[in-house]
Amino acid sequence: RGGWSSIPLSSNSKNVAGDISPNSIIVKEHNDIIMKYYRDSTIKIVVPIPEDYHDCLRLIKSDYYRICGKEGNLFQMYSLALEDPTFMFLFWHRLSQVKGWLWLYAKFRHRQLMYKYGLMIASSTKIGYGFFIGHPQGVVINHTAVIGNNVNISQFLTIGSNETRAAVIGDNVYVGPHVCLVENVHIGSNATIGAGSVVTKDVKADAVVAGNPAHEINAKVWPGKYINNKYPLPKECHW
Repeated sequence: RGGWSSIPLSSNSKNVAGDISPNSIIVKEHNDIIMKYYRDSTIKIVVPIPEDYHDCLRLIKSDYYRICGKEGNLFQMYSLALEDPTFMFLFWHRLSQVKGWLWLYAKFRHRQLMYKYGLMIASSTKIGYGFFIGHPQGVVINHTAVIGNNVNISQFLTIGSNETRAAVIGDNVYVGPHVCLVENVHIGSNATIGAGSVVTKDVKADAVVAGNPAHEINAKVWPGKYINNKYPLPKECHW
């Protein structure tokens, strides 16, 4: 094993547990903050895994940044959650990932908003910093999917799997409306997936794909063109 995944856990580190292979888990300490990350070597992404409310707050701040272009305090973030349904869903989604004193209420609010808006995104889904949902309607994401950092998704998206695992999505990826990602496809970082695409094969980094089945097209779209207000990632997330 090499890289971060080979770092031994110290006595003050958080426990690494769950259904993920230990070879894919890293624990990094930065500015006295210990954070657990999921590392996917196929498309070279590092995704945070929250374990306490401090971790959740970092992720909520990153989602707020994608909308407002700056970090906000707790009051500003909660105020935005009251008026923006997509951010409200993400606010409670992030909090529902940790079993703390807020867990039951956070889980209730998450489920309530899930069925209200049709945002079928389980708490166990691994989602990176700066997640942006364009419109809160008709999104279904299999819980085995892995979504990188600074990713945009749109309405009527399906990321599904009937066989093994669902898709792995890189950083700075834009996914248009009415898209279907089928089974364990890998979407490279900075890719753009056009509206109505049915993706059945891997998409390389920086590519633009469209169609059914999706294929690469020669579009005048530079990598990450539609990813506005990118959240500045901590150095732990850089490959």
